[in-house]
Amino acid sequence: MIKKSKEAVNTGQSSSNRILAGTTIDGSVSSDGDFRVDGLMKGDISITGKLVIGEKGKVEGDVKCGSANVSGKFSGNLLVDELLSLESTARVEGDITTVKLSVATGAEFSGSCNMGAVVREMQNDDKTGEQKQKSKKSEAS
Repeated sequence: MIKKSKEAVNTGQSSSNRILAGTTIDGSVSSDGDFRVDGLMKGDISITGKLVIGEKGKVEGDVKCGSANVSGKFSGNLLVDELLSLESTARVEGDITTVKLSVATGAEFSGSCNMGAVVREMQNDDKTGEQKQKSKKSEAS
């Protein structure tokens, strides 16, 4: 006779949040999980997980996230820690900062883009770089 053992259910802290089509949210959102927008989001988003903007979704504001997949409309500044994917239906206006970028044929992007490993170095050295510039200016005086 073979006995089956029950495996423990994973109760991790990861969560998934959605704004459905027909829903409008005006305000800021922060989360440790993933976030999907199929409606309209006006405001800033700060998440550690993945942001998905569906084909009918629209985001207006600044976003900081772990990774992102855009199929809808985005307007603002987008800071992505890993991979940003712009699908063929994506319409993006604003500045992008990411490590990796994937752009499908048909996607539209208007703005500036900073990408690659240098971006991480710039983010890490940003404060020290400002301090060095200030000290050089004071030495010249």
